[in-house]
Amino acid sequence: MKRTKLTGVASLIAVAALGLSGCAGSSKNPGTGGTSGGGSTTTAAFNAALNASFNPSTKAGGTLKYADDAQPDSTDPGDTYYGYMWDFVRLYGRALTMFKVVPGKGSSELVGDLAEGKGTSPDQGKTWTYKLRSGLKFEDGTPITSKDVKYAVERQYDKEVFPDGPTYLNDMLAWPTGYKGAYKSKGVNTDSAISTPDDQTITFHLKTAFSGFDYVVMTPQTIPVPQAKDTGAKYKEHPISSGPYMFEANSYVEGKGYNLVRNPNWSKATDPNRPALPDRIEMQFNQNAEDIDNRIIAGDLDVHVTGTGVTSATQSRVLTTPDLKARADNPTIARLWYVSIPSTVKPFDNKDCRVAVQYAMDRTSYQTAYGGAFTGGELATTILPPIIPGYQKFDLYPTPGNKGDVAKAKEELAKCGKPSGFATTMGYRSERPKEKAVAEAFQQSLAKVGITVTLKGFPKKDYFSTYCGNPPYVVKNNLGLCVNGWGADWNDGYGFLAQIVDSRVIRDTGGSSNISVRDPAVDKLLDQAQNELDVSKRNAIWGQIDHQVMDDATIYPGVYAKALLLRGKNLTNVWINQQFGYYDYLSLGKS
Repeated sequence: MKRTKLTGVASLIAVAALGLSGCAGSSKNPGTGGTSGGGSTTTAAFNAALNASFNPSTKAGGTLKYADDAQPDSTDPGDTYYGYMWDFVRLYGRALTMFKVVPGKGSSELVGDLAEGKGTSPDQGKTWTYKLRSGLKFEDGTPITSKDVKYAVERQYDKEVFPDGPTYLNDMLAWPTGYKGAYKSKGVNTDSAISTPDDQTITFHLKTAFSGFDYVVMTPQTIPVPQAKDTGAKYKEHPISSGPYMFEANSYVEGKGYNLVRNPNWSKATDPNRPALPDRIEMQFNQNAEDIDNRIIAGDLDVHVTGTGVTSATQSRVLTTPDLKARADNPTIARLWYVSIPSTVKPFDNKDCRVAVQYAMDRTSYQTAYGGAFTGGELATTILPPIIPGYQKFDLYPTPGNKGDVAKAKEELAKCGKPSGFATTMGYRSERPKEKAVAEAFQQSLAKVGITVTLKGFPKKDYFSTYCGNPPYVVKNNLGLCVNGWGADWNDGYGFLAQIVDSRVIRDTGGSSNISVRDPAVDKLLDQAQNELDVSKRNAIWGQIDHQVMDDATIYPGVYAKALLLRGKNLTNVWINQQFGYYDYLSLGKS
């Protein structure tokens, strides 16, 4: 995701590969820590919510207030790829599977959501079947069937209408030749990809076996959509709820926000995973990040939904004020902050010019831009974070004190025919002060070797669909550098790497987090790993891919991410979901 996660997933995929079957899972009241959670505490302390439920409660009622420093790519479950939205969308949408709603390591475990349990496969992972729970209903009271899940997957196939979601289901399933999605291929029989023999059963037919498919159907793209209520690109204004909350009528206002209220047709009997404590949830868009910090400190706001942590301006205040530090958590997450270097933009079509950037950049200035080692993260020299299985420690571009090497960078510029340097443009998300600081650090470091960098901020909402994730725009506007960030869709090498290094996910319509890695050798290694059932051999391939991409120099790794999160004053059931890397939004209540 433009998102995060924990190390137990590789072993879970291995189990899936061997057993290829699952059973329904559920959790106890989250206030008690759940079936495999990390306990609970009422003592306010730094990192109190890291592995336990802070301020546990079963009290229902109240209003939770969230704010976003911009607005998301979309509230449409089929068209969102920000990690915080994958966390938040579960309040109004239910996918086939989900991560368990418990603190600690239990939040890395998959259980059934709409489905009774995890999938079953009769053929070592090429065909996967899920049985839906009985009694499921949409917000209007109509039954949820397997056909609604199928339609949801069919509609998101159209990346011109829905550019931002992942491509797993598009790429893996055996779609009919020439299929273009539910709108452009209306009436086309797609049973070769997804069959629904009855209203409770859905079967996915893959082109090649994939042992971790339970993780793929965890994505919001399997949240059901009733075809009769589908409004295409406008669906984001009121997605039809299958979860405990629904959009308040006419509350969605582009650029401002929306409200969620209780869904009268949601039943706890069909959903053992969600506590659904608050009565109302309010979301505000385009709020100043520093103002969000101050409002959370004052108690006027509960959660900064993006999960990226407090601003640099607030950080020192939190860490030096005891009562504020006791409200803070500092998780290490499976996320990399990095910069894309598209080989389609001249002169970065020459590898030596890309390598020059690797040597010229002062790594410590990148780390400082994100808040330093404590809250920004550890200096990165690889794409895979240490928390992901398959990580191998190496550094292909070492510099003295990690401060950059001007002489070495100039040698590389001479090799690429640009001894005096060149000019390029660098994109970043304008609502994110840390990304602007990174861009400024690049500007300063690269100027020392003659590379002139013009900075250009873009809105977060359309950053990937229209700007830094849109290949034609990148080339036309000379975007040789783009600030980026990535967290694992699930915590193994495939869940981390596939959407940022596979050239086949790049699409001219935009929306891909990969605009720079276009190496057939990497694609081949990904396919090899996808079909490798031996965990140790598969993990070794992830390391090979990492080394190959770093050798191509199409990604500049910045820091393995950390964040300093601040708990709202009156929140209950607060804990870090180790798969998302920030607070579990399903668990939260209000005292």
